[in-house]
Amino acid sequence: MHKTYKKYLGLIVFSVGGLLLLVLFHAFSPGSISGVDIRPRPGSPIKKLLEKKIQDIASGYRDIVYHIKEEVACRLAQNTCVCLADEKTFQLPFSNLFFQRVWAHKLDIAFLESHPDPEGVKRHRAQEYNSFKKRSYSPADVLIVAEANSPLQYPTQGVEVRPLKTIIIPGLGLKEETRSNHTVCLTATLGTFDVAATVDNVSVKGEGEKRMILSSPLLSALNRQLQFVTYRNTVFHPKTADIVEFATEGHQSFFTIKIEHGTIPKLYNSGYQREYNISALVTIATKTFLRYDKLKDLIDSIRKYYPTVTMVIADDSEHPQPVRGPYIEHYIMPFGKGWFAGRNLAVSQVTTKYVLWVDDDFIFTANTKLEKMVEILEETTLDLVGGAVREVTGYTATYRHTISVEEGGEEGNCLHIRKGYHHVIEGFPNCVVADAIINFFMGRTDKVQQVGFNPRLARAAHLEFFIDGLGILHIGSCNDVIVSHASKITLPWGETDAQKAYKQFRYSSSNSDRNIHNEVFYFKNRFKCMTSQ
Repeated sequence: MHKTYKKYLGLIVFSVGGLLLLVLFHAFSPGSISGVDIRPRPGSPIKKLLEKKIQDIASGYRDIVYHIKEEVACRLAQNTCVCLADEKTFQLPFSNLFFQRVWAHKLDIAFLESHPDPEGVKRHRAQEYNSFKKRSYSPADVLIVAEANSPLQYPTQGVEVRPLKTIIIPGLGLKEETRSNHTVCLTATLGTFDVAATVDNVSVKGEGEKRMILSSPLLSALNRQLQFVTYRNTVFHPKTADIVEFATEGHQSFFTIKIEHGTIPKLYNSGYQREYNISALVTIATKTFLRYDKLKDLIDSIRKYYPTVTMVIADDSEHPQPVRGPYIEHYIMPFGKGWFAGRNLAVSQVTTKYVLWVDDDFIFTANTKLEKMVEILEETTLDLVGGAVREVTGYTATYRHTISVEEGGEEGNCLHIRKGYHHVIEGFPNCVVADAIINFFMGRTDKVQQVGFNPRLARAAHLEFFIDGLGILHIGSCNDVIVSHASKITLPWGETDAQKAYKQFRYSSSNSDRNIHNEVFYFKNRFKCMTSQ
């Protein structure tokens, strides 16, 4: 009996211990082991199904006759823009001052006729644009029509109009039992309604106004007329939305029309290549201060593996030394201007598709494969991908963190920073998705410039960039692209004057510096609390 008791007690202890180990492993696990495919794939089956449903809705009531209303229909976008200049009718002294003419410049002809490979550059441009569309695609932009259940039928999302332009509102309809008269009403705030064509037996009141009423004794005729209802934006705003009320007797619904300019793509003409041309795709950027010996080691290591990649160096040393060499751009800043100000300057001068950020005391090795970083940026929706930094001790760091913001009411929000990542990237087993990564990363130049670096943060800053980029940057981290970190160990009697001066500036911690960081988080970002691991 006693032995049996001890046996069961041992099993219980073993089970509890094993359970505790599992809990601890889960608690300290850096992230999920499941892989997620983040490659661009806008052509989903659901999108195709929605497009078919829209086509079916639009094809209804084709047998009902309509009459084009030219003064409205001519304002609709034709998606066939042409490059036409005003004709020169007469020439008088100073006529250009009083009669402003529209000029036209055919960019395709002007550029392609002088290019040695016009067909190649056209293919490359189309490839870049397709990649841009895939990256910028959002399911929230897909047109969805709520088929009549209420009995109103209307678009729930995906309706857009350019500022001060006109569109046909897709998907409007009324599905109800036959009665003596069928009526619907549309009301807007930032635009007016009209019809691009008229249908017999339909009464339309309020054309060209913010409120329009349509009625007919024939439900089919009314639904046909609703297929020609237009919306014209009349209040200019570059990015906003109008909430439209769509109502019938006893029922009321609302939908939004987004009012915004189309996104202007930023494409980089790096030349069409079957293999990645790193020199044409990537610029290496760094910020230096006094450490010219470290900077020289960095440049030498880069030139060993990438002899023709451009380097942009921002330098705020008090007595800057010349840094010369092929493919080097050295920019002098005011003395002590600071860390993030230097980052802004360096990144602002990058003209390639990607920018690689490195510290001035890094050293490239055979494991610093920039081609791998380019590959993942080309093949996924990521905007930024980091690598790993190997210290002289042999320890390799990736500095992966997740960032979240919790609503906090009138006093501000709470910022939560945790070690770890979100998920593994399918197809890239050594890469994960995170919100903050180490200070060795490659990013899309336009996205890094969009977030920018707060120039008030002069001596020490890192996470601030990723906090500002939350919701803007899609970030990954790969542990198989490794750069080495130069040794920071120096004996006190072997320090140079430059090293002493650098330490004095770099590691000085004053109340004003701490206050700036507190102010940035509290005031600029409106946080009342920050938690971190």
